[in-house]
Amino acid sequence: MSEILLSTNILTKKYGRHKAVDKISIRVRKGAVYGLIGRNGAGKTTFLKMVAGLASPTSGEIRIFGYSGKNLEKIRKRVGCLIEAPGLYGNLSAYENLKMKCKFCGIDKKGYIEDILDTVGLSDTGKKKTKHFSLGMKQRLGIGLALVGEPDLLLLDEPINGLDPQGIVEVRDTILRLQEERNMTIVISSHILEELSKIATDYGIIHQGSLLEEITRDELMKKCSERLEITSPNPEKIVPVLDRLGYRKYQITDREHISIFEHLDQSDKLNAELVLAGIPIRELKVNSEKLETYYLNQTGGEHHA
Repeated sequence: MSEILLSTNILTKKYGRHKAVDKISIRVRKGAVYGLIGRNGAGKTTFLKMVAGLASPTSGEIRIFGYSGKNLEKIRKRVGCLIEAPGLYGNLSAYENLKMKCKFCGIDKKGYIEDILDTVGLSDTGKKKTKHFSLGMKQRLGIGLALVGEPDLLLLDEPINGLDPQGIVEVRDTILRLQEERNMTIVISSHILEELSKIATDYGIIHQGSLLEEITRDELMKKCSERLEITSPNPEKIVPVLDRLGYRKYQITDREHISIFEHLDQSDKLNAELVLAGIPIRELKVNSEKLETYYLNQTGGEHHA
C-alpha cells in the first residue's frame, strides 16, 4: 500500500456564513500527481492555501508527512507552492529572482540556481527581465521559485490557466519532469480536465466546497473508456507498429482515425516510434470527451470554465 503523504480530515473554511471548503477529506499518495478538479469558485484555491499554511482552517485537520496541528510548522519548508500569480520582480532576471529567494531561505550552493533554471526550462533566458517573459515563462519561473528549498510536496493552483497551447505544453512537461526525476508529490488544481488527464495519477472532484469523489487514473479510465486517438492520412499503416509494440486493443474508426484503448501513458513513446517509421501524424491526443461528460455528471450541469 502506498504511503499517504498528505491527508485532510473534514477540513472546513468559513467566511461568515459561506463555507468555501466544506468538510473535505482527501488522501494524497507519495509520488502522486493529484489533480484537484473543480469549477472556478469551487474551493480549490482556499483548500490549497490551508494546506500551504497561508490560511487557517475553521475546523478539521491537515496531516503532512505525519505531522498535524501546531507541529505542521516544523515541516512547512518541505512544502513548495505556487498559488495565484507568481510574485516576480519584473526588473530582475530569472536568475536574480531565484537568487533573492535563495538568500531569503539561507541557501548558498554553487550551481543551485542554475539547476533550478534547467529544471523549469529557463536556463537560456540570461539577463532578460521577467517583465518581458511570456505568461508561460512566468509560470515556470513561479514553479522554480517554489522549488527553492527542495520541497517534497508541491502545490500548484491553476498553473495552466490563461496560457497559450505552447505555454501549456511547457508547464505540463515541467510538472512531469519533477514527478519523474525527483519523485515529487504534486497537487495541481485546474478546471481543465482535458489537460489534467495528461499528467494526473489521482483525482479529487470538488464542487461547491465539497469533495464529491476521489478516484485514481486507472479507475477513471475504466469508467470513461478513455482512448488515444491518432489522426493520420494512412491509419492502416499504424497497425504493424502497434502489433510490434504489443498493442492489442485498437480500432480503425474511419479513413483518418485509429483509436487505442490501452497503454495511454506511453503515448510519447508511441509517437516517437511512428515518426521513426515515417508515418505522417496530424494529431495524437487522449480523447477526453467522455472524461468531461463524467465530470459534468458528477457536478450536475454544464461546465463553466
